[in-house]
Amino acid sequence: MRDLRGLLACFSACELAAITMSSHAANNKLCKTSKSAPCVISLFPIVILLLSQQSAAGSTHISDGLKNDLFPEILRDEAAARLYELGKVSDAHGYLERTFMSPASIRAGNLIRTWMEDAGLTTWVDGLGNVHGRIQPPNADNKALLIGSHLDTVVDAGMFDGALGIISAISALKVLNITGRLWHLRHPVEVIAFSDEEGVRFQSTFLGSAAIAGVLPVSTLQIPDKSGLTVQNVLKENLIDTTEENLSQLKYEPETVLGYVEVHIEQGPVLESIGLPLAVVKGIAGQTRLKLTVRGSQGHAGTVPMSMRQDPMVAAAELIVSLESLCKRPQDFISSNGHCNAFSVESLSGSLVCTVGEISAWPSASNVIPGQVSFTIDIRTIDDIGREAILYELSNQMHTICDRRSVSCFMDRKHDANAVSCDDGLNSQLKSAAYAALKRMSGEDIGDVPVLMSGAGHDTMAMSHLTKVGMLFVRCRGGISHSPEEHVLEDDIWAAGLAIQAFMETNL
Repeated sequence: MRDLRGLLACFSACELAAITMSSHAANNKLCKTSKSAPCVISLFPIVILLLSQQSAAGSTHISDGLKNDLFPEILRDEAAARLYELGKVSDAHGYLERTFMSPASIRAGNLIRTWMEDAGLTTWVDGLGNVHGRIQPPNADNKALLIGSHLDTVVDAGMFDGALGIISAISALKVLNITGRLWHLRHPVEVIAFSDEEGVRFQSTFLGSAAIAGVLPVSTLQIPDKSGLTVQNVLKENLIDTTEENLSQLKYEPETVLGYVEVHIEQGPVLESIGLPLAVVKGIAGQTRLKLTVRGSQGHAGTVPMSMRQDPMVAAAELIVSLESLCKRPQDFISSNGHCNAFSVESLSGSLVCTVGEISAWPSASNVIPGQVSFTIDIRTIDDIGREAILYELSNQMHTICDRRSVSCFMDRKHDANAVSCDDGLNSQLKSAAYAALKRMSGEDIGDVPVLMSGAGHDTMAMSHLTKVGMLFVRCRGGISHSPEEHVLEDDIWAAGLAIQAFMETNL
């Protein structure tokens, strides 16, 4: 045996993982389970001796010898198997549902914690049920990179939303542990599986990440679920004593955090349409939710002439079609408006989406001209000033249409959230890592890694209050999410893990 690299070459990745464990128990386990156990028994003391005698330069030599391995058995096969295993952990029979601190959520957290420890991380659960796994290299500074996503789901969920980001990060760290790079990182790394992002149980999103970022109101602890149990009650049921007095202790200090990175399925069709598995996220759209109410003259469907009607339903229909035109071609309506000096109309056109999701009529009978029609509007764009310009124009159109049709219109602004911009520096690093991963997998120049915006909210929104943030999107079939039809190709899972591995190796 001429050198350590030659010695290590005779082991599989799984055997290497076991060899790096210094306990005799690990050796005994290999003796019982590995076909090459005699080889392992005879060489194990030599490996340990050689490892202990390696200089820093020698350790780098080992990593160099292994870094060209793409580790599909960990980043693809094992990661996919873990995602499918996690997808079976549910509070419901026949479909996937995991809500904040439910029995299935606790089981999922315990499973994730086991996988974190398998990757060499120290684990704990905090006062809001977030599961943490951290590596603290001996010579690293105090600023930690945080990587995470959420372990909760919607009702009748897919198995990749949230879970992919957690498992990809754990798998990448496991590879670094096996190759000996984990303990040579210049920064600590902490993976966080957030306890609640979807907000299904308590109708309050980002419970886990908002607590870490220090933006969770203490009043949240007293929000009840449908059964009357509060957030605080549910935590106590799981032996977590979080009070209004100690909630602030969950907050991380900005000076201790290097940044936050999240891997997430795209939840849209763009990556599939362009044939690429990964994209960098430019930012997360700001959002406004409205409720529009149109009131007219209720009457008999057969006796009121068409020319004499004050029909709120047709006024609402015209408003909805007008909204569609405004959001498809905003430049036709606001390009000469005074608002346009502060934002790019072209940029607005690329990110603006508007949706009417609910509509109701009173008295809602087939033979009655309705007296009132209400509908919701959801407006999202990466440009907050542009969103305000759209709302201004929508208000003008509403008054024009309603006046012409002799009905009254009211606009109630229900919710506002500002856009989040991902950090340019982190984005550049993630883009380079994604490019490197895809090139290594394909052996070809895949061209530029696309940059997309996110129309959906993510834990990244809450974490942006704490530190700079970056995101990677992963292709999902048909752009489908929040559905059991949600699906990610195993090779795309591999690409995500390889990109995060490359990001950490290069930048940490």
